[in-house]
Amino acid sequence: MKREAQTPRSVEVEGRTVQAAIAKGLATLGTTRSQVTIRVLAEETQGLFGMRGAKPAKVRMTLKKA
Repeated sequence: MKREAQTPRSVEVEGRTVQAAIAKGLATLGTTRSQVTIRVLAEETQGLFGMRGAKPAKVRMTLKKA
């Protein structure tokens, strides 16, 4: 029997900012923001001299039950 590929129900993604991580997660899940629960695991931290992205933001996104 062939097993069909399933879309993941939950993903953890990193991005330069929280918003970038959310956009990346939505693209991975192929859904909209209203259809997921978003939990911010880590916000980005400033680098030396205020440069963004020294440490990326990380979010967990889970599809809401229909």
